[in-house]
Amino acid sequence: MGVLVFVALLAVAERSGFSRAWIGTLFLVATVAVYATIGLSCRTTDEAEYYVAGRRVPAFYNGMATAADWISAASFLGMAGVLYLQGFGGLAYLLGWTGGFCLVALLLAPYLRRFGQFTIPDFIGERYGGVPRIVAVMAVLLVSFVYVVVQIYGVGLITSHLTGFSFEVGIFVGLGGVLVCSFLGGMRAVTWTQVAQYIVLLIAFLLPLVWLSVKQSGNFLPQLTYDEQLQQVTRMEEHLRNDAAEQRAQAALERRAIAAQQKLADVPAAMAEDARVQAERIQALKAEDAPLRRIQQAERQLALAPSTEDEARTAYERDRDQSTQQARPLGGMAPQAEPFAAGAPGEALDRNARRNFLALVFCLMVGTAAMPHVLTRYYTTPSVAQARNSVGWSLLFIMLLYVSVPALAVLVKYEVLSSLIGTPFDQLPAWIRRWSKLDSGLVRVEDINADGVLQLAELRLSSDIIVLAAPEIGGLPYVVTCLLAAGGLAAALSTADGLLLTVANALSHDLYYRSINRRASAIRRVMMSKMLVLVVALLAAWVASLRIANILQFVSAAFSLAASAFFPALVLGIFWRRATRWGATLGMLSGLAVCMGYMAANLPALRGLLGWAEPAADFRWWGIDPVAAGVFGVPVGFAVMWLASRFGPAPEPAQAALVDRLRSPLAD
Repeated sequence: MGVLVFVALLAVAERSGFSRAWIGTLFLVATVAVYATIGLSCRTTDEAEYYVAGRRVPAFYNGMATAADWISAASFLGMAGVLYLQGFGGLAYLLGWTGGFCLVALLLAPYLRRFGQFTIPDFIGERYGGVPRIVAVMAVLLVSFVYVVVQIYGVGLITSHLTGFSFEVGIFVGLGGVLVCSFLGGMRAVTWTQVAQYIVLLIAFLLPLVWLSVKQSGNFLPQLTYDEQLQQVTRMEEHLRNDAAEQRAQAALERRAIAAQQKLADVPAAMAEDARVQAERIQALKAEDAPLRRIQQAERQLALAPSTEDEARTAYERDRDQSTQQARPLGGMAPQAEPFAAGAPGEALDRNARRNFLALVFCLMVGTAAMPHVLTRYYTTPSVAQARNSVGWSLLFIMLLYVSVPALAVLVKYEVLSSLIGTPFDQLPAWIRRWSKLDSGLVRVEDINADGVLQLAELRLSSDIIVLAAPEIGGLPYVVTCLLAAGGLAAALSTADGLLLTVANALSHDLYYRSINRRASAIRRVMMSKMLVLVVALLAAWVASLRIANILQFVSAAFSLAASAFFPALVLGIFWRRATRWGATLGMLSGLAVCMGYMAANLPALRGLLGWAEPAADFRWWGIDPVAAGVFGVPVGFAVMWLASRFGPAPEPAQAALVDRLRSPLAD
């Protein structure tokens, strides 16, 4: 009720002429102030309260907190964008992430709650010993840090959108909201903050969705009725495939791709020619007394031109790849309702697309069941039964958002195809200019066929802004835009809180206390964890400020890493008494090695970061994309762990007895 009243008051303020800048700032300040108040009121130095919220969180509220922890910036901001761009293929995220909670309920949550303790490395260490614990800590740091960088990237994007700050400043402003939720109160503060954040993000997503649906079709339940808009989108797509203006734009893009490829043959000469052509263009604009805005834009393009040969080569390669993609029908987007669109003429479907769809579903399911920050939430319930019940509540609360995501993607695409495409360039809406000014990689328009009218091939929308820009695309009031941004901020903050706490606890509790100094007092461990939260947050903010693009791809990679590292060790540790220390160690290391190796061999961005040259051949096995590398890492981890445990030394009696205690229905 508080959220709805607050939104209504700001809606009245907007109609009364209240400044947009102040409305956006009020949304940011008010929501973060609520989270900060909860975080400060839950401050604690008690060990159990800090690590597991005193094990007093009821199943209903733990389910809500888990849903907020789970609905990250990638889910809230990126998933509708992926469905907008990939159509049917984007459903892999919905299936994988929801299916993963079924694995959590059946295989992990009740047993981990019966085990007790505080962290996932705690279980690995108790079940297998000290060396596997160290490997588990390193895996937690790898997986969680990759994931938290993505969340802070989302925080920066949303904060800069709400306030007008630069992206880098937005990151560090939003970082304050992350720290006040987790720094003082640990899991206790994070839990109750996440309950509030879930309420905000759910209302923020559903309100513009319902509003758009009513505006387009008069339906108040778009989750059940958006098929009408989907059919219209399909008809529009068919029309655009045969549109003459679209085909001219596609032909121009093909010529641009060929020109970029030719420039790569002699980069220095191409740089000189580009500078000469741009200088002549500036002189021509001045001679014809063109508007100052066009002259300044041309001068800015000349000033921002690559200054080194390496930068120019990267720019030409990017231009070639983007032009080739956009030159395809529908601007390179997949048809919204067509599953596994044909890859070659005469094929019924793209077999690689189907394999990648299934591989991604597998990795996201298994990765969900192995994510440390999610599994830790089930330590906080009062009993084993409530741990299992809270998984059901988690899935219900997640479902409320996830069944709405495909509807939003279709409604936004309908708005773009029906209202935006075909608009003269001098009449384009203001949101295009504002988003492109914030980051040119988010929105880009260019009159490629020089007809003065926007074609689909001339528009590039990043998947990261489909949700944030949805109200503006649909012509909704600005207050709805701010509400949606506040919901995205809640999603990013809630997941960042849980991840930062997971990383800090792994370092302070599992590495420092369990492996280095067993005599460290509880208060000292809690204080160390608080300091580490600050350090890790600042480091993640610095990495995020490098502008990691396409956040959903990085999240998918984190899930493959988590699945390869933890799933075999956790499942066999609970259900197989013969699993041993060396089996777990070798299984985790081999699964991670295969997963990371496959990613490094096939991800150009990662190869560039490592300074590796491009491979002479494609290293993909059966055409599987690198983000789904867990489909290889998990089976290898299971196989190596089984072999090393089966033919190596037997487990210690206490470790084998732990399996009996975990699975006994009579155990406490």
